[in-house]
Amino acid sequence: MKRTKITHLLNSKEFGKSFNVKGWVRTKRGNKNVSFIALNDGSTINNIQIVAEASSFSEENLKDVTTGACISVTGKLVESPAQGQPVELQAIEIEVLGTADPQTFQLQKKGHTLEFLREIAHLRPRTNTFGAVLRIRHHMAFAVNKFFNDKGFVYLHTPIITGSDAEGAGAMFRVTTLDAANPPKNPDGSVNYKEDFFGKETNLTVSGQLEGELGAMALGEIYTFGPTFRAENSNTARHLAEFWMIEPEMAFYDIHDNMDLAEEFLKYLVQYALDNCSDDLEFLNKMYDKELIDRLKSVVNTPFERVSYTTAVEILQKSGQKFEYKVDWGTDLQSEHERYLVEKHFKKPVILTDYPEKIKAFYMKQNEDGKTVRAMDVLFPGIGEIIGGSQREENYEKLLRRVKEVGIHEQDIWWYLETRKFGTAPHSGFGLGFERLMLFVTGMGNIRDVIPFPRTPQSAEF
Repeated sequence: MKRTKITHLLNSKEFGKSFNVKGWVRTKRGNKNVSFIALNDGSTINNIQIVAEASSFSEENLKDVTTGACISVTGKLVESPAQGQPVELQAIEIEVLGTADPQTFQLQKKGHTLEFLREIAHLRPRTNTFGAVLRIRHHMAFAVNKFFNDKGFVYLHTPIITGSDAEGAGAMFRVTTLDAANPPKNPDGSVNYKEDFFGKETNLTVSGQLEGELGAMALGEIYTFGPTFRAENSNTARHLAEFWMIEPEMAFYDIHDNMDLAEEFLKYLVQYALDNCSDDLEFLNKMYDKELIDRLKSVVNTPFERVSYTTAVEILQKSGQKFEYKVDWGTDLQSEHERYLVEKHFKKPVILTDYPEKIKAFYMKQNEDGKTVRAMDVLFPGIGEIIGGSQREENYEKLLRRVKEVGIHEQDIWWYLETRKFGTAPHSGFGLGFERLMLFVTGMGNIRDVIPFPRTPQSAEF
């Protein structure tokens, strides 16, 4: 008999008909007359109850049906007399596909801390929490591609291995085939990268933005969605060494078009989660964050506040709030400042614009005041910055001046500069950290709990 997914069976009304389900045992309980087995196959957070009568199955038959075991069950679908479950399956045949020793299986029926579950990331997808998170992650990834596809954007695959540092930050993972203990040297003692695989120094990408801009200058509107890497030694609840980024780049968009797109995009994603992940969101709302669903609905229904960096600094300075980090014009805002603006002052998502040039990346469009650039950061409750973007500088001379000011070698990004010589155009873009989005949508408190296998300092297991 062909297998039926549990999510479909729970919504079925075909009572009296036989079905086959396969999945992993969550719990088994009962008495000498009957056993009740809670079975889950990952298609939904909800289990289906298997009823195994003692007249059909002896204790010996069921001894290997333990928590964690994988079984195949054929049975008759009936209405369930138990509260909270619409149907159950009266077992006719049970086959154990894979046993799980109760003495060593680490996910028994008890509470487990999120810290412990990170240590067994190969098993944690079987828990309710991580099943919910990973299903939501799937829906969000699909929604990202659907949003841009429906708007006519082109999905551009930018390189993972690159010779440029998009942000000029320097915290990159090196890619090399040279002998690390004894690399070839130049006469001055420096490493001779001409003998390396690519003939130059290369790294894992920190962003696909610069290559994305090249695509936008030919295709109009593109987006990237792929893994990025930062070699920052940051062991915090907000940092990963490997994470996923969504980066649209659009020709002929100014900063206002950019803000409009970012707001529309975020509202679309949150609404998609509300429409398609209701069971999982209700579980996370109950178990981790009692305000999660209300907060998601609020973002969808509330226009984002748009305010300049200068005005935001004035608000923070006059707030009377005691911050750990002092607020002065020209300094980068910290998470505590961003969250004050969102959660206490405006009580809604905020888009900050026109940041000081000195604290922003070299590629951002310079304003006429000579001090600020057309940057934009979208700030969310509970998260702080969730999107960073800008109108890009399309003027060759201005861009070249900034490249020199921040110490980037022209020869490293000659191709990027050259697009400003041949048919330059106003254009904009932004980056959304996918795991930051996942933190907001799931209400989880640690970024390591919204990616299947987190990569952090001193941790690359699984």
